Amino acid sequence: MRLGLFGKGAADKAKGADTAARIKTDVRALLALPEAAAIAVNEILCADPACPGTETVILVMTPGEKTKAFKAQMAMAELTREALAAVLAAES
Repeated sequence: MRLGLFGKGAADKAKGADTAARIKTDVRALLALPEAAAIAVNEILCADPACPGTETVILVMTPGEKTKAFKAQMAMAELTREALAAVLAAES
């Protein structure tokens, strides 16, 4: 079996891309963002014991505005629309 970057196969990458696309759609709707806004979604795994483990980082880049960063203390696959709404509300 051939593995891609960081040991993820094509199926895992496709699933991750689908999950990131869902989160981007939800962020755009929940924050009522214009189409010109760019949204980046990344899952980060921190090996440091002081870190929460896996977290999802969302960057919202709207032209003419400062980039906004949101962090969810869970993996992308665990991030429901309700949890996302809570993260966006808490850090806005």
